[in-house]
Amino acid sequence: MESPRATSGSRRARRRGRPRRRALLYVCLAAVAVVGVTAAGTVYVKAHARENAVSSAPSPSPSSSASAHEEASVEPVTEPAVDRDALLSSAMGKVTVPSGAKVSAAVLDLDSGDSAAYGDSAFDTASIVKVDILATLLLQAQDAGRHLTATEKAYATKMIENSDNTSASELWDIIGKASGLDAANKRFGLTGTEGGDGALWGLTQTTAADQLTLLQQVFGDDSKLSEASRTYLQGLMRTVESDQRWGVSAAADGSAFALKNGWLARSTTGLWDVNSIGRVTVAGTDYLVAVLSKGTVSQARGISLVEAAAKAAVSSFTGADASASASASQ
Repeated sequence: MESPRATSGSRRARRRGRPRRRALLYVCLAAVAVVGVTAAGTVYVKAHARENAVSSAPSPSPSSSASAHEEASVEPVTEPAVDRDALLSSAMGKVTVPSGAKVSAAVLDLDSGDSAAYGDSAFDTASIVKVDILATLLLQAQDAGRHLTATEKAYATKMIENSDNTSASELWDIIGKASGLDAANKRFGLTGTEGGDGALWGLTQTTAADQLTLLQQVFGDDSKLSEASRTYLQGLMRTVESDQRWGVSAAADGSAFALKNGWLARSTTGLWDVNSIGRVTVAGTDYLVAVLSKGTVSQARGISLVEAAAKAAVSSFTGADASASASASQ
C-alpha cells in the first residue's frame, strides 16, 4: 500500500505528464491537419491545372467557323470560252457581198493572241505576195549571214511602197521563184500557200489563215525573221504610196496601220481579185488582218468589199458597230 505522500507525488507526476501528452496530441493533430490541407491543396492545384490545360486549347469562334464554311462552299468562277470564229462568222454575215463574188478574212489580236478565220478557200495573191517575196529574201540573207545588197534594197522599196511589178519579178528570180518561196513558207508555218508557176508570182495561191501566219512572221516576236528584218519590212509597209492606203486600213484608228494591197483583173473572166493584209491599231490594241476577195466586176467594188470585211472582222474583236453592210455592192 502506497503512502499518502507517495500517492500525492504520483498524482502530481500524472498531472505534470498530462500537458505533455496533450501537447503531443495537439502536435499530431496539427500535423494531420497540415497534411490534409496540403493534400487537398495538391488535389485542387492538379485539378485546376487540368481544367486550365483543357480550357487553354483553342476553340473555333463562330466567325472563323463561318468563314471556313464559306471558303469551302465558294466555287472558282470560270470565264466562258469565247468562240472567236463564231463571232467573226456572224460579223461577216452582215457584209453585203456582190453576186458571184467571194470574200475571206482572218484576224489576230496581238495582245491576247486570240485569232479567228472566216472561209478557207484559196485565192490568187496578186500583189500581196510581195510581202512574202521580201520575207523570203530576208530569211535567205539571214541564212547566208549577209545583208541585202543595195540593188536588192532598191527593188524591195519599190516593190512594197509602190507595188512595182518589175522589181517584184527581179526579186522573184533572186529567191528561186516558187521553190524558194515554198521552202521559206514551210519554215514560216504556212500550209495552204503555193507559189505561182514560172514567172507568174501574182497567181500564187493562198488562204486568209495563211496570210495571218505570214503577218505574224512580220509583226510578231516569235518569228524566223530577225528583229532587224522585221523592222525593215514593217517600215516599208507603213510608207506605201498614198493612193494604195485603202483596204484593211479602213478598220484602223486614223493612220495607225501598215499594209500591202493586191489587185488583179483576171484575163479569163474580166473579174477582179482584190486583197489587203496588214496591221491596224484600234483603241490602243494591235490587230493583224487579212482580207481576200475575188469575183467583183471592178476594182472599186472589190475595194469596197475588202474594206467592209476588214471593219466587220475587227469589230468581232472590239464589239464596235462596223457598219459593215454599207455597200460593198455600190
